[in-house]
Amino acid sequence: DPHVAAVRASGLHVGGAFDFTVHPAARTDPLDAADLALVTVKAFDTPGVACALADCDLDAVCSLQNGLGNEERLATRLDGVLAGTCTYGARLVEPGHVDCTGVGEVALGAPDGGRSARAERVGRALRAAGVETTVADDMPRRLWTKLAVNAGINPTTALARVPNGALGTDPLAGIAREAARETARVARDQGVDLGDDEAVAALDAVVEATAGNTSSMLQDVLAGRRTEIDAISGAVVDRASSAVPVNRTLAGLVRTWEVGERYST
Repeated sequence: DPHVAAVRASGLHVGGAFDFTVHPAARTDPLDAADLALVTVKAFDTPGVACALADCDLDAVCSLQNGLGNEERLATRLDGVLAGTCTYGARLVEPGHVDCTGVGEVALGAPDGGRSARAERVGRALRAAGVETTVADDMPRRLWTKLAVNAGINPTTALARVPNGALGTDPLAGIAREAARETARVARDQGVDLGDDEAVAALDAVVEATAGNTSSMLQDVLAGRRTEIDAISGAVVDRASSAVPVNRTLAGLVRTWEVGERYST
C-alpha cells in the first residue's frame, strides 16, 4: 500500500486546517490486541473489516462511516461495537499527506442509544488526543440525521458534478431537501424522532459550511470508483414502508452510472 509505505518512511503529514507530522506504526495487518479499532472504510468494505478483526482482542470498535447498517455488520463478528459520526473533513493529497478540510467533532455512543461506559472510555481517550468529542446517548437520531444530510448531498452532487455549495439554490436544492425529508419520514417509521424541518435544516447547514467541498461520492465518481450509494440512498429505499421517489431515483441513477463505468473499464 503506497500510503502505508509513505507513512512508514516519512510519517503522516496533516495539512489544511492543521500543520503537523506524526509517525504512527502504520500497518495493513491487524494487531493481536488493541484498546480501540476505528473503522473508517467505505460501507461496502465493512464485512471484510469485521472478518479481518475477528481474531483481534479489542475492547471497543467504533464505526465512523457513511450510511446505515455498519454497526450491525461489524457486530456479526465483533463485540464492543459503538456507533459514531465524524464531521471533520479530510482528503488524501498524496501518500503520506492528508489535508483536514474542516474541523468538526466526533460523536459516539451505544448503537441503540443510551449511556455506555465503553463509549465514555473511548470519548476520554479521544479528547485527551485533542479530538473534539461528544459521548452521546441518542446515536440512532444522530445516524439518521447524518443519513438525511448524505442522502441529499452525496448523490445530487455526484450526478451534477458540482461542489456542495451548488445545492444552495434550485433546482438542486429542491432535490436534496426532498431526499432529506423522505429520509426523515423513514426514520420516524423506524422509531427515530427526526422531523422533516430538522433534517432539512441539518442539510442546509452542512451545505453552507462545506460550500467549497467536493462530496465523497463525487470524489468517487470523478475517480471512477464504486460509490456508497447502497448504504445511503439505497438504505432509505430498503427501509421505507411508503414511497420515497427521490431517493429511489437518485439511487437508480448512481447505480446506472456504476454499471456504465464497469463496462467502460
